[in-house]
Amino acid sequence: MVRGNGPVCGAKTRQEESAEHCGLPAGWGTGHVGTGRCKLHGGKTPGQKVKAAHDIVEREVRAVLAELDVQPVDDPLTALMQLAGQVVAWQAATAVLVNRIGDEIRYEGHAGAEQLRAEVQLYERAMDRANAVLSSIARLNIEERLATISEAQAERILGAIDAVLTHLGITGAQAAEAKTVAARHLRSV
Repeated sequence: MVRGNGPVCGAKTRQEESAEHCGLPAGWGTGHVGTGRCKLHGGKTPGQKVKAAHDIVEREVRAVLAELDVQPVDDPLTALMQLAGQVVAWQAATAVLVNRIGDEIRYEGHAGAEQLRAEVQLYERAMDRANAVLSSIARLNIEERLATISEAQAERILGAIDAVLTHLGITGAQAAEAKTVAARHLRSV
């Protein structure tokens, strides 16, 4: 909820006879001023702190996304392969973090409860995502599809080269040699 100069807490007040909502600035009296509930309405609870942190990151990501010149994906197969590269790199980066913490994968949290380290949780999620993306690629047989697309494109290019050679009156051995050179070059690219 936004009132006046910025977002407000917006929590329903205890006054049952009215449908009033808190008008204090969002996050007032907390470590997340400008986002979430104020300290009088649970803004300092662990759940609200996590939600506020999530909201702040989401707002930052939306701001960055608004600055990007986002274009539609013309080639989803190649985009999925690029995503797979990013996911595997992220998984490798989180593995480095887990290796740095050594045997201390757990710690004692609030009220003595044993907690799993955030690095381990990130690594587990990264492994799950890598598995999902790589399984999709394997299931969709993307490498073969990309190869088929590349071959079809190469055939169209060679057809265009053949048409140009015919138009220029180049036939016989010269035309065959030109096609061979073009095909060799296309395979190397």
